[in-house]
Amino acid sequence: MSENHAPAVLVERRGRVGILTLNRPKALNALSHEMVGLLQAALDEWADDPAIATVVLTGAGERGLCAGGDIVSIHHDAVTGGRGSEDFWRDEYRLDATIASYPKPYIALMDGIVLGGGVGVSAHAAYRVVTERTRIGMPETGIGFVPDAGGTWLLSHAPGQLGTYVALTAGHVDAGDAIELGLADHFVPSSDLARLVDLLVEQPIDQALPEVTHVHPPSRLAESRAWIDETFAHDEVVDILTALEAHLEPMAAAAREALTTKSPTSLVVTLRALRRARELGTLEDALAQEYRIALRMLRGHDFPEGIRAQVIDKDRKPRWSPPSVEQVDAGAVDAYFSHLGDAELRFDKDPSLHAARSTEGGTA
Repeated sequence: MSENHAPAVLVERRGRVGILTLNRPKALNALSHEMVGLLQAALDEWADDPAIATVVLTGAGERGLCAGGDIVSIHHDAVTGGRGSEDFWRDEYRLDATIASYPKPYIALMDGIVLGGGVGVSAHAAYRVVTERTRIGMPETGIGFVPDAGGTWLLSHAPGQLGTYVALTAGHVDAGDAIELGLADHFVPSSDLARLVDLLVEQPIDQALPEVTHVHPPSRLAESRAWIDETFAHDEVVDILTALEAHLEPMAAAAREALTTKSPTSLVVTLRALRRARELGTLEDALAQEYRIALRMLRGHDFPEGIRAQVIDKDRKPRWSPPSVEQVDAGAVDAYFSHLGDAELRFDKDPSLHAARSTEGGTA
């Protein structure tokens, strides 16, 4: 069966394990609205199924778990006024909340590339496994967007200012950095992932994981935390840029250069979203905030322009408006966070999805 006709998500039962495989390997398993629906339906069914003890999320192919959302479709909506992306984000963010509060152990195998929305379906899991091939990124400021799918919640709770650094510079991190940031918990060599799934068929997750878990690599971010905490602690992007310019650490100059290539509007909105997310009470609150921002950015200038430059025309020369951080209007930034009224993102408070995790589970 060709990929065009294969199910976008493979839903499989193996003994006591439910396995969800993102199945668009040619697109690096980029999430579609259909895939979000298939994942949600399987999780809803398995939540009350006594035959399923553990859920595993993985990705087809050798390149990675998930490259995020289908930004070509999002670009089409942005330039035509389509509404499909609004529906996609609504259901995607609800899925992320389901994963974060799932009543059974949910383990995400974050092997290879994990970007944007791929972080949403994995890093909110109770068990997050990374490998020597893991490359996790929230690249949104480079395309005129903000870290979403709960990205602002996750990165705002990272140690010190490491999450701020990763969010604004839009870089990728490896397994050691992912664990340091709080995006993952366990390091398992990629060659042992199949064995882990086999073990889960017979054993509870807290018995199976130690059999394949290894000491994770060191975090390069942790080694840089002193200068990152110093320069990225400011609440205004212009002050972060000034601090980076004045710092003697050579990597600070590289970080400043990276920021100058990103959407100025995205940088300012992302920093405010991070600071606000840190004070919000729940992941759902942060997702609702991200939804407000996403809908406004969809109808703005920089998001479609960033996708055009990176993915459509591939000239890598986005024309940001305004072109500098200093020119970003504070009132315009406020508008990204304003309430959506009847369109506000809401979550079903199904008690079964917010119950305590099973005795085999743990905390996210």
